[in-house]
Amino acid sequence: MGTIGKAVMAMRTVMRFEIDTGAGNDLLKDGALQKGLDRMLEMLKPEAAYFFPMNGCRGGILVFDLADPSQLVSLTEPMWTSMRARIDVSPAMSLDDLRAGLGSLASS
Repeated sequence: MGTIGKAVMAMRTVMRFEIDTGAGNDLLKDGALQKGLDRMLEMLKPEAAYFFPMNGCRGGILVFDLADPSQLVSLTEPMWTSMRARIDVSPAMSLDDLRAGLGSLASS
């Protein structure tokens, strides 16, 4: 999360996840997988969400604005505990962000 003066900015974030196959199968049978993913998408309101097989598991990538780092706790803990998911979270930049950053290097 970045700050400029007193303004607080959300940080574009990419989350990559793999759901354990056994845990995913159990959650799929009782409808909890769909409900869990729906809750996650409602909470994050991602600008992009892609789901696909990853390393033999159900997986996906979400791109969203992280307003507060403490959001990661309420997002990742249910995925770790109920889905036994592997999760990677990383800040990300758009092409415009990259150009602005490179431009500031060139002018310094």
